[in-house]
Amino acid sequence: MKKNSINIKNKKASFNFQFLEKYIAGIQLTGTEIKSIRLGKASLVDSYCYFYGDELYLKGMHVAEYSFGSYNNHDPKRNRKLLLTRPELKKLKKKSEEKGNTIVATRLFINERGLAKVEIALARGKKEYDKREDIKERDMKRQISRMSKL
Repeated sequence: MKKNSINIKNKKASFNFQFLEKYIAGIQLTGTEIKSIRLGKASLVDSYCYFYGDELYLKGMHVAEYSFGSYNNHDPKRNRKLLLTRPELKKLKKKSEEKGNTIVATRLFINERGLAKVEIALARGKKEYDKREDIKERDMKRQISRMSKL
């Protein structure tokens, strides 16, 4: 059996947010959604999580319509329920209600059992000067790696 190479990342999230804690959550999908994800046709840009009652939902994740889906196809931008344990949900809800904290999706992948999983992070927004520091650090690392190759 071949190894699944589906690993869709939200690069924008790591630039805009500082991650405090990370969790792996299952995701409730329909048949055509999982087929589309296995083809790599999903995007996590501008996606975030919110609580509705005691359940956690992912909003803004785009899963392209499955090309062979016919009339059974799904809505590409629908809200998807995330599957976590009750203690994890309680902890996340409590911490996300603190000022400045939010929950963002950082990565979508298929695990070894063939199930779609989402890595979510409890995050705090970065200030403008933090972003500039990250850019400087990245440029310095890039220059050092170029020098070492010469």
